[in-house]
Amino acid sequence: MGGNVLSSGDAAAILFGVFFTLLVLRVPVAVALGLACLPILLIEPHLSPMVLMQETFNAFNSFILLAVPFFLLTANLMNVGGITNRLMTLSRTMVGHWPGALAQINVVLSIFFAGISGSSTADAASQSKIFIEAQRKEGYDDSFSVAITAVSAVLAVIIPPSILMIVWGGVLTTSIGALFLAGIIPGLLIGLVQMGTVHAYAKLRGYPTYPRASWGALAGALLTALPALMTPFIIIGGKIFGWFTATESACIAVLYAGVLSLLVYREMSFRGLYEALGETGRLAAVALFCVGAASCFGWLLAYYKIPEAILSGVSAWGMGPIATGFFIAAVFLVVGCFLDAIPAIIIVGAILQPLAAGAGLDPVHFAMIGIVSLAFGLVTPPYGLCLMIACHVAGMRVGDALKDTMIMLLPMLAVLAMVILWPGLVLVLPRMISPEFLG
Repeated sequence: MGGNVLSSGDAAAILFGVFFTLLVLRVPVAVALGLACLPILLIEPHLSPMVLMQETFNAFNSFILLAVPFFLLTANLMNVGGITNRLMTLSRTMVGHWPGALAQINVVLSIFFAGISGSSTADAASQSKIFIEAQRKEGYDDSFSVAITAVSAVLAVIIPPSILMIVWGGVLTTSIGALFLAGIIPGLLIGLVQMGTVHAYAKLRGYPTYPRASWGALAGALLTALPALMTPFIIIGGKIFGWFTATESACIAVLYAGVLSLLVYREMSFRGLYEALGETGRLAAVALFCVGAASCFGWLLAYYKIPEAILSGVSAWGMGPIATGFFIAAVFLVVGCFLDAIPAIIIVGAILQPLAAGAGLDPVHFAMIGIVSLAFGLVTPPYGLCLMIACHVAGMRVGDALKDTMIMLLPMLAVLAMVILWPGLVLVLPRMISPEFLG
């Protein structure tokens, strides 16, 4: 910009240079983002360190982002209120007779959990405590147990309601209702290929299988879990049909989970409620701190017109929609290895949005390419938060689980390629149910 001491190139070098240096020094991502902004705010006479506070506050001052702590609270209420146990029983009666029974139950429970919580980290934490030791006792390899638990947890950010979809919709002004509908088919496809991967592992390694449940047991488990299974229909249906906003749907989910835990299943104590609120506060603080720091970082990128400088070279390549889709996926896959998904959306999503629009990608299609790609970053080092959580619970090093994790990601990459090649895969439900949501 005219009148600035720093050029776009100088500002970019300082921002990204300081940020990646701090990452190498193992400074937390959110703190590194905020500290990377300070040198420019001190050097540039038109700016001041107060900009960091102002932009952080502006990011927090968002009605949509209130949905984040509410969906996290929903997930934690599920765990302390007996809802997760009912869903696990249902999963066992459905797929317990398949090869690798306990791992199959792990995946199916993650699908159910994803339809309620929207948080992969919450899923990884709860599923790790439930499944890793149980699989160890049944003779599963530790690396396999950790890998399938971490990889299945990423479904929570793909299957609606997803916190990433809420952040994407709020930051990049994309219809959250359309994103909720668009994530259903890709999420279920990824769940299916994960179950197929478990089947292949079970056949090769001889993992145990449970006896087939009777139709009566299946019906009983379904009837018991039915109130919990209604949660995603209330959340997603209410948003799609205009009964309430994304934030209001999150509040409804908390109230519904609370009613189920206190009045229907009657398993939540006051101590359990206290623990759920405390865990929600910790997780929400981390997520929203990332949002605030990333917003200031993104504001400086826009101030110095760095995205335009970056895209001017990429646009000259003349890529079509498919090539652009693969390029966007590659960028998010790499960025997801180093950066949390929320700041990645705020920073990288804003940079790539004009490129996607110029190539003719529908905003919802672009969003799903980005969200599915970022889901991989939850299990790929050096960031890999879900993988780190699972390894911590199992008491093993991340490197020991890496081989099986990478193998499990290969069929998921095939689903990502399908999402890029066939936009209808993500757009068919929005077009059928609520075409007014599409751009």
